[in-house]
Amino acid sequence: MNDPGVLVSVRGEARMTVPPDSAVIAGTIAATGGSKAEAVPAAAAALDSLTADLAAIGGLPMGVDTLRRPLTWSAHSTATIDEHVYDRTTGQHGPTGKVTATVALVITVRAFDMLDALGSHFGAHEAFSVHEVSWHVDWDNPGWRDVRAAAIQAAIAKGRDYAGALGGRLSAVEHIADPGLIGGDDRQHWVGTGGRSVGFASSGGTNVAPSLDPVPQELTALIEARFTATGVSLTQDAAAIAQGQTTQTAGAVDDSAGWR
Repeated sequence: MNDPGVLVSVRGEARMTVPPDSAVIAGTIAATGGSKAEAVPAAAAALDSLTADLAAIGGLPMGVDTLRRPLTWSAHSTATIDEHVYDRTTGQHGPTGKVTATVALVITVRAFDMLDALGSHFGAHEAFSVHEVSWHVDWDNPGWRDVRAAAIQAAIAKGRDYAGALGGRLSAVEHIADPGLIGGDDRQHWVGTGGRSVGFASSGGTNVAPSLDPVPQELTALIEARFTATGVSLTQDAAAIAQGQTTQTAGAVDDSAGWR
């Protein structure tokens, strides 16, 4: 009699640690003056001074054609605020009559041998404060291919465990999909990089250069798979099931040319 088999649905997950492809340094340039007319040009001059130093070591403004250059920067927003100070007498913050102009700056580094030079430059520019350094992996990093393949192999191994526990073996692939695509499951799942980052405040007037060390990133892949298992029986005794599991394990050794 032809064995139609039963469906075995599983999820496979794999993790892999890889070096980061880029570092994103987020910071702010701030300059204070007696009025907005004084503060804004001072902030612009501080920005020009810092970006001139970045350009001197090979940096370029970020653009469509420079996204993956070794060093890029983007000044993406500006603002002005009234300066306030804490009054110990009243216990409140009050305006000083001065204005602070700020420029939000993002610096992206892909050549990590530039990090030491960058740290030195940051220490020399008192108007620039570094708020956070985050490390990232490109969407096309080869590690993604490897971790997704490992997730599929994990799903196959889990499916074999299920089939073997019932005295059967996997015989065909029905589906391999991203989470939620099998069975119309609309629950949210994640597949991405670890969100690890290193943040620190600037050194202010001490001009001590911050240390920038690349942080390895963890890639995670999660997939859903559905297989057909044949030879499944609920009537076998424990010895028969154990024998089936032994056969399944031996079969895996012979499967170097394919997954079955």
